[in-house]
Amino acid sequence: MMKTIHVASINPVKVQAAAEGFQRMFPDQTFEVIACKVNPGIAPQPMSDAETLDGAERRALALRELYPQSDYWVGIEGGTAERQQGMGTFAWVVILSKDQTGRGRSGEFFLPDKVAEMVRQGMELGEADDVFFSRNNSKQGNGAVGILTDDTIDRKNLYIPAVIFALIPFKHPDWF
Repeated sequence: MMKTIHVASINPVKVQAAAEGFQRMFPDQTFEVIACKVNPGIAPQPMSDAETLDGAERRALALRELYPQSDYWVGIEGGTAERQQGMGTFAWVVILSKDQTGRGRSGEFFLPDKVAEMVRQGMELGEADDVFFSRNNSKQGNGAVGILTDDTIDRKNLYIPAVIFALIPFKHPDWF
């Protein structure tokens, strides 16, 4: 029986990360993954761990209201946070079902100082990447992590483990 997943983004990177994470955790199931544009009322560039998690939760909750017939609602939010070492960047994933919630976070890496300064001045990270690295729409491609690692890890592959972590309570519901 096919399960329906609504993802709170039309960004193909986030949609593909959600699809691959679900497929890896539940290889014997089939999923229909639907990209959705939502306005969860959050800042375009979350600037703390808590704000980023809140953004992912708001995205998933907004979808659940819009599409109550779905089996799963997924919010993926990339954010930044000031650390002693510089500006770190990461993502939070929140997955909801009718009776369960899962949360997972990606790894974190640090931005070059000039990119971080543009973000501090109010620019969204994807836009700052495009300006600094002379790119176009990198957030729907390999993202900052892909640029900085020469695609050893791209944005999708940064998000997939966070999706998998968020799915742990769904894989083992008796433990949660």
